[in-house]
Amino acid sequence: MTDTPLATVGDVIAALSGYDPTTPLRIAAQPGYPMEHPLARVVCTPDDAEGDGTPPTDPPVVWLGTGEQVGHLPAIAADVLGWSA
Repeated sequence: MTDTPLATVGDVIAALSGYDPTTPLRIAAQPGYPMEHPLARVVCTPDDAEGDGTPPTDPPVVWLGTGEQVGHLPAIAADVLGWSA
């Protein structure tokens, strides 16, 4: 396990490149009360968020949106993330 931040799309692609592409992907959240969520959407801002056709001036940011909560994070995942007591 490494604590290297995944700051860019390239970092995420590199971190996932060693896994089978059919492996389910989840987001682990709330270290004090660990839950799991599926990824639901990937979006990029700004993308004419105002809807007025004005070209964006801010740099793009890619966002990963979570879906509905799946349930409690399995203990083995919490352990590997370092979230266990």
